[in-house]
Amino acid sequence: MGVEVMPIPILYEDNHLLAVVKPPGVLSQEDETGDPDMLTLLKQDLKERYDKPGNVFLGLVHRLDRTVGGVMLFAKTSKAASRLSEAVRSRSFGKTYVCVVQGVPAKPSARLTNFIRKDGKLNVVTVYDKPAPEAKEAVLEYEVAAASGRHSLVAVRLHTGRPHQIRAQMAHIGCPLVGDLKYGASKASGMADIALWSTSVTVPHPVSKESMSFRSVPDTSGAWGWWSPGQLEAASAMPAIETRGEVDR
Repeated sequence: MGVEVMPIPILYEDNHLLAVVKPPGVLSQEDETGDPDMLTLLKQDLKERYDKPGNVFLGLVHRLDRTVGGVMLFAKTSKAASRLSEAVRSRSFGKTYVCVVQGVPAKPSARLTNFIRKDGKLNVVTVYDKPAPEAKEAVLEYEVAAASGRHSLVAVRLHTGRPHQIRAQMAHIGCPLVGDLKYGASKASGMADIALWSTSVTVPHPVSKESMSFRSVPDTSGAWGWWSPGQLEAASAMPAIETRGEVDR
């Protein structure tokens, strides 16, 4: 059964880049469900807006889990796609997120370094504190922006892009994301979506090399409504930083 697709806000567009806000519940790219996906929807939008004949090129630079909303970047040319993919691999592609977790992390801010192994059949990952067979290093930094006692609003900066990384690493320290039943969240919240939002993407422009940054703040629906607009804005302001090394999307 398909989902109703909200309009997709465009944050920035030129001949090379397209930065948008992905609505929660929409796939990043097509899968066997046949449900609406960002790549197909945006290709159709470009085709209609620019009256383009035939197929429209649009490159998927990175992915967001289905339940996650926020900033998502696409390449409008094959050259841009290649250069942006290289930025991902070289860790000059900065990503920040904000999430709502159960409980309060023991430390108000910390750098988490773990090792993650994905089970493709079950679509779930396991987190290890030490290197393990087929597990890849996963690194993030978090900072608690606000806390209510039962829940915390947490800003996250990614250094690697492992599958389910934020969800799994936060659960590993005893603070699963609200709504994330797969990684141990309570059903009591009744949230349909996981409380995770892509707040910014920072990347060198594929042609001009100028540093470009695109931002989005979650609205006050669902678990986001537990916090004031000012708190959400402050949590979403964590700067992305450039890092180096290999990254898996």
